[in-house]
Amino acid sequence: MSSTPPSGRAAAVDADRTRGGAPDGPTVDDHGGDPAEARVVVEDVPTVRVHHPTDLLNAVVAAVAVVLVLALAFYAPNTTSGVAEDVQGFADLLRSILFIPVQLLEVLVALVIPLAVLAELAIRRLGRQLLEGVTAAVVAVALNEALRFVIVEWAPSDLADGLSILVKGDLVVSLPPVFAMVVALLTVAGPRGRRRTVDWSWNVLWISGAVLLIIGRVSLPGLVVSLLLGRVAGMVVRYVSGVQSERAYGTSLLDGIRRAGFEPARLARVADDTTDTDAARLAEREGTEPVQLDGSPASRALTRSTGNRVYELTTTSGDELDVLVIDGDRQVVGGLERLWRSIRMRGIEGRSVVSLRQATSRAALQAYAARAAGVRTPQLLSIAEAEDSMLLVQERPGRAVPLADLPPERITDDLLREIWAQLQLAHVAGVAHRALTSDVVLVDDLIGQPVVWLVGWEKGDVASSDLARRMDVTQLVALLALRVGATRALESAAAVLPEADLAAVGPLLQTITLPRETREEMRAHKQVLADLRTELVARLPEASVEPEQLVRFGARTVLTILLTVVAIFAILTTINVEQIGDALSESDWRWSVIAFALGMSTLVTAALAFVAFSPVRLPVWRATLVQTAATFVALAAPAGIGPAALNLRMLTKRGVSTTLSAATVALVQVSQFIVTLVLLLGLTIISGRSESQLPISGAMLVAIGIVAALVGASLLVPPVRQWVLAKSLPTLQRTWPRLIEVLGQPWRLALAVGGNLAMTLGYILAFDACLQALNQDASLIQVALVYLAGNTAGALVPTPGGMGAVELALAGTLTTITGINAGVATSIAILFRALTYWLRIPFGWAAMRYLQRRGEL
Repeated sequence: MSSTPPSGRAAAVDADRTRGGAPDGPTVDDHGGDPAEARVVVEDVPTVRVHHPTDLLNAVVAAVAVVLVLALAFYAPNTTSGVAEDVQGFADLLRSILFIPVQLLEVLVALVIPLAVLAELAIRRLGRQLLEGVTAAVVAVALNEALRFVIVEWAPSDLADGLSILVKGDLVVSLPPVFAMVVALLTVAGPRGRRRTVDWSWNVLWISGAVLLIIGRVSLPGLVVSLLLGRVAGMVVRYVSGVQSERAYGTSLLDGIRRAGFEPARLARVADDTTDTDAARLAEREGTEPVQLDGSPASRALTRSTGNRVYELTTTSGDELDVLVIDGDRQVVGGLERLWRSIRMRGIEGRSVVSLRQATSRAALQAYAARAAGVRTPQLLSIAEAEDSMLLVQERPGRAVPLADLPPERITDDLLREIWAQLQLAHVAGVAHRALTSDVVLVDDLIGQPVVWLVGWEKGDVASSDLARRMDVTQLVALLALRVGATRALESAAAVLPEADLAAVGPLLQTITLPRETREEMRAHKQVLADLRTELVARLPEASVEPEQLVRFGARTVLTILLTVVAIFAILTTINVEQIGDALSESDWRWSVIAFALGMSTLVTAALAFVAFSPVRLPVWRATLVQTAATFVALAAPAGIGPAALNLRMLTKRGVSTTLSAATVALVQVSQFIVTLVLLLGLTIISGRSESQLPISGAMLVAIGIVAALVGASLLVPPVRQWVLAKSLPTLQRTWPRLIEVLGQPWRLALAVGGNLAMTLGYILAFDACLQALNQDASLIQVALVYLAGNTAGALVPTPGGMGAVELALAGTLTTITGINAGVATSIAILFRALTYWLRIPFGWAAMRYLQRRGEL
């Protein structure tokens, strides 16, 4: 066989010389024996340095630990000081037995350790690592001193005291920068097992820190924070700069294949998303042309679906195989992704597959199980280990091409039924795939008959749950619908699957059930899922397409929780709790009772507006219970979302189509907005005084005019105008037919307007009653403006029920418009929210339980 590869370049490399390292490019391996038979053509572009995800994870963990230690020092100073005092109780004993002066320990840490570590790196000619260590040390000292400055200048005194030690009778913040510097340097210098100086330096560092803590030269929280900051700096520098790759390349990769039982003649890397960049860097470093890698369509699809390295192997006996290489440094991200998905989604089993061997064992188990079930999937032939990589050698699926590359005319009904038949074989054996994309469905042709391969079983399950198999069916029907339409996709499924299995996918026709690749395709064809639901109901009228709740929480929920915590923290740290307590204790309880009653009355008036717009007859009492239940749902949903969601749910439960229900709910919300604006305008007109009660200056009017002009000018720009139309037209198109229908029934219109008007006035009067309860006075127009500002803030800031945002907006606006003292304004805002939000939650919980038992929600 020729030693020149068909693409790229070849270089003769001594196997012994390259063993344990990665040769920089395509190589020819001299393995001994007959030179004509033993020379192996290797086409590859090794990744010399990798950005290890573990380093980034460790940096994040250390940063979180810094925050926790600071919080402990602030909120539990007695705990940290008590531990420090217990440790310092050994000070006298230590002084009596310590024969090394403390100053010598400080010199060891600050001078000897850094010089020794840097000298070893220089002797080993690790110049890049030496530079990284110096950089990390500088960054650590900078972080340490920046934190010290923030604590001294801006932090609360309690936090500064928790990090301080007594020096000549004065408290001094103790954040020893030398410890941060040394930890950062040792982190970057390498593991203890490979660097002798690093090994003994860590021991000296721990001993020195303990001694300094015992004799009171540093505080416990301050020492821990400095150590953690050094860890953060070191890990960040390691991640940004990258570490030496420990993946199997070159000779080590070939040796691994031989240990698997195969003698390679040619090994060619399949091109993926990283090879072009690696090839360009390699060519730039060596001053040569970049290596051109390719691969069969099936092999390239395998790299896309697994995210691992794939090689096409030709053995000396002429066998053509695929080698899947799983690298250890990639398992952390994969493990975290699986853990997050199992936590976030219902019905997904939690797994701790993080280690390289666990990931490989799982992939092998799935491959064997699918093959044993009769599924046409590449046979796994052997497994071997090489460096920080595991090698899976498997057969090549002939001349198959992925479904994504198949021309539309080749996707026949026979092919579609064969795809479903392969999946059905796996499901009968209890095996689920969990990641069906256009890259894992491979199609070949044998004597004019379609042959289907299902590959990429690494994320699947054996002894899978019913939900996992239903998700498989959902993923496949959505995938096929993208290529042949919803009708043909469902017809092909119905030809193979039982009706019960087909009907069960209706509630799962959601983007969250689809793999990432399919979701990306869905963005360009958003109507496909809707078409599938329509076709499913047309074929099986009894099938339910009501979405099943699969997600426990999403990114929005996490953001909502974070914003809520921040808002509550801002309130608790900025308001004067003592002043608020005094104000509330002096409030008139009779006005508070009136405010609570007015707040409860808004539930009835909101129900009246909902009943007026409803396309079906709704009992006012039942609609009122739904609005009451929304007060409980508001604990987990942003303001305004809870009532809308429950109104939509109630209508769909009563047989109203999803489209008509959404139009009705949208009309309710739009009408509330319009009525609120009209009410505000009316209050302004009838306020009845010669002088304006609002602090509107000439400068404010000019600013309003400028803003209006800018908004008008922006609408002249086509992209802006198109964006506004895209956001507003769908709502208008949904609500307009319902609005025309309501306008044809004057009593409905009057009931809707009256209900919305009474609801808004109820909240405004409740807020005015809270002012009266605390002996404060303001005009009705001022009270309306304050309430509307708080309500708007609650709708804009996605915290549950507007928590935190509404209180801050109410207090701030009340102080600005009326001039009421900030502390009293905060008391009024909190009293109003307690009476019209918090005290209604138990009633909402009871209403929710009642409606659920009656099947209304």
